[in-house]
Amino acid sequence: MEVGRTDTDVTDIFSTSLEALFDYQPITLASAGSVYTYECKNPSAKGCATDAPIKITLLTPDTLPENWSLHASDIWVSSRYLADHLDQLGIESIAERKAPAGEKVRILELGASAGLPGILIAKVFDNVSVVVSDYPDELLIKTLANNVERNGVSGTCVAVPYAWGSDPSSVIGDKGAFDVVVAADTLWNPTIHTLFIQSLQLTLKKSPSARIHLVAGLHTGRYTIQSFLTAAQEAGFVIESAIEKEVKGLQERPWDVQFDDDERDRRRWVGWMILKWRASS
Repeated sequence: MEVGRTDTDVTDIFSTSLEALFDYQPITLASAGSVYTYECKNPSAKGCATDAPIKITLLTPDTLPENWSLHASDIWVSSRYLADHLDQLGIESIAERKAPAGEKVRILELGASAGLPGILIAKVFDNVSVVVSDYPDELLIKTLANNVERNGVSGTCVAVPYAWGSDPSSVIGDKGAFDVVVAADTLWNPTIHTLFIQSLQLTLKKSPSARIHLVAGLHTGRYTIQSFLTAAQEAGFVIESAIEKEVKGLQERPWDVQFDDDERDRRRWVGWMILKWRASS
């Protein structure tokens, strides 16, 4: 931990108090400078894909003041939800198909912040090559890279700066585009949907089996999420699945942009969207 930092700051205490006093589900788990520990105590019952307990420790990154508007200095509930359900990514089945050729499953996390899902994937799966990426902010990328190193996954995971919509060669490298692209809470700003979609187009492998998994807290706003889904379809993607999932329960329901809920209810749910390339005619 950095000198002068504490595990719990005022923002974290406030988020905890919201849930305890007002039954408001927090949408973030940690803020800039705090240490967050993720532990999967019963991995075989969840998505960690291993029978051994898994623990990773992350320093929540800060950014330079000019980049505070990115909201990259938090670990979001949607990120933990994605980490809790890695089994839904289909990584093992992709690995089986690629094994005869000795190839690894290529996985990219966009908007990674502290890197929770991507680092966990590198920790628990064999035969994967993971890139965790975020905006090229010096403080942000330094912390993300340190998180990769502190969790012992430098051999299979690398942190790379990447601005959405820009040349993807820094993330693709010489190994080709990605079998799986994941992102958590990256849809909240509709003004950058176009850049985000361009990044998906540039980084997802042109393969019928390639998939994008996006998890977004419903606090994002239903119409904001729907505007992204519409734009993604216009850009050549198919929405294979769009499901609303209860964060602390087992309930699921189909995505419905017109569902009547309030802010308190929206905080209890995330949307999980799976995208793929439209088949060529």
